[in-house]
Amino acid sequence: MIPAMQVCMDYQPAVVQRAGIGRYTRALAAGLLETKAPDDALRLFYLDFFRRGRVDLEGAETKASRILPGAILQRLWRTVGLPPFDMLSGKADVFHFTNFLRPPLRRGRSVTTVFDMSFERFPEFAEARNLRNLRRGIAATAEKSDAIITISDFSAREIAEFLPAARGKLFPIPLGISPSFAPAGADAVSAMRERLSLRNPYLLAVGTIEPRKNLHFLMDVFESMEGDSALSDMDLVICGMPGWRCDDIIERFSSSPRASKIRYMRYVPDGELEALYSGAAAFVLASRYEGFGFPPLEAMACGAPVVSSAGGSLPEVLGDGAVIVPDFDPEVWRSAIARAATDDAFRADLAKRGAAKAATYRWERTARETWKVYRGEAEAVC
Repeated sequence: MIPAMQVCMDYQPAVVQRAGIGRYTRALAAGLLETKAPDDALRLFYLDFFRRGRVDLEGAETKASRILPGAILQRLWRTVGLPPFDMLSGKADVFHFTNFLRPPLRRGRSVTTVFDMSFERFPEFAEARNLRNLRRGIAATAEKSDAIITISDFSAREIAEFLPAARGKLFPIPLGISPSFAPAGADAVSAMRERLSLRNPYLLAVGTIEPRKNLHFLMDVFESMEGDSALSDMDLVICGMPGWRCDDIIERFSSSPRASKIRYMRYVPDGELEALYSGAAAFVLASRYEGFGFPPLEAMACGAPVVSSAGGSLPEVLGDGAVIVPDFDPEVWRSAIARAATDDAFRADLAKRGAAKAATYRWERTARETWKVYRGEAEAVC
């Protein structure tokens, strides 16, 4: 019989972040509850000094620390290594830290998720304070963690290269996408178009507005479509919350010579995204680096043809379900987008391959493989 296990997850990202690491933490916690053994227990711990957090996940114990503001506590962890995390969270067999860094811990096995090494590979794309914090703590995290989960084989190789102490305890576990991402019906797409006043065929880009996403290049490509008989009638729809150093990017949306054909939307809830993906002539991602890549997979699951860069793990994650453009030649991109958006036979084949690839990414699998890491049953790579 498998012995019961008490797992404590650092749930802070899920409380303070809507997307990205917050999304991962929420979805993983839900998946762990669905796949745990009957006697296993999951505790979700978070900092809530100002009493603003609210966690309601059936089947999980929740515990909030209200001793100190999170910023002060994290500064203490960085500078003096106190107080130990488990003094605040309570005892557990395994502690899972979901946001790159492992705080001080007195006892119990520690598992840390390190998503990628973009902050070392492309430090110019990292926010300065975040870069400092990661560089201060990532080596100790690699040394002291009993296991390091990452999200692709590509990221595992990157981590092993930059953090030798992580070698021998790296576990790549792909992320999942919700089954709700599926092709929307014609009525749902038409209603979405009417609601958002999308009268023309459109290209779609989804993701945080920040330099790493390479939206200036995408704008160059879109502006070069003026006068192209196959593409000039298409709009460009961009969805994403403002990130760091985004002002000049957002300003360009309105100053572009094709500004009248550019629609910028901030946050679009998942219930709206399915129809938006499904109605797109093509989904486009020109990112310089991705550790995984939720939006292109979601687009593939919804039947949209995807044209993507080869940044980071994208060729591995998307496989033959997308058109992967290996460099940043605007003419090559324009040609790839034109084929994906207008060649009906190619679009149908690409949509079929994309849907099949996207179907392999499910949170249930992510959770089951994570339980194996907790139990010491998984085999490390690198």
